[in-house]
Amino acid sequence: MSIRSWLEERAGPRVRVRDVPRVASGSPGRFLLESERGRLNAPGAALALAKRHLSLRQAHTAVNELFDHGRTIVALPMVEDAAVLESDLAACGVTLAPYGAPEAVDVRAIREATGLSQEGFALQFGLDPATLRNWEQGRSEPDTAARSFLQTIARHPDAVRMALTAGSTER
Repeated sequence: MSIRSWLEERAGPRVRVRDVPRVASGSPGRFLLESERGRLNAPGAALALAKRHLSLRQAHTAVNELFDHGRTIVALPMVEDAAVLESDLAACGVTLAPYGAPEAVDVRAIREATGLSQEGFALQFGLDPATLRNWEQGRSEPDTAARSFLQTIARHPDAVRMALTAGSTER
């Protein structure tokens, strides 16, 4: 038995994908994809990703990562509806969750949850007090990195403090 016939017996006939029907409109999105190795329908998952304007090569890479590690992060250029994407991927044995910095954070609520004043919060977490005031008063918005940092403070303030302390004692 040749390698080719053995592979066809194990994986089915080779599939050539020339045109993938793509969604007409949507917004970009970042997602954490997870799957159990035995449940993954790799071709279906790759096509679901390619349908959202991910190149076939990128979709293939993402599915390989899913197969090898059980999880991957993808940035899809065009998602028409997150619920439809979730349904398409669920049919392939893949779960998804939004990934990345939140679109908006309530800086005042995060600070107040720590029980600190603006000056104390800024001092403990290495922020400029004037910038913190501007965020809280709506004069400016935190950028993506700052939103991620603030979200981490909201969820794990002690871990952030420990990381900041560890960085200052190492030389």
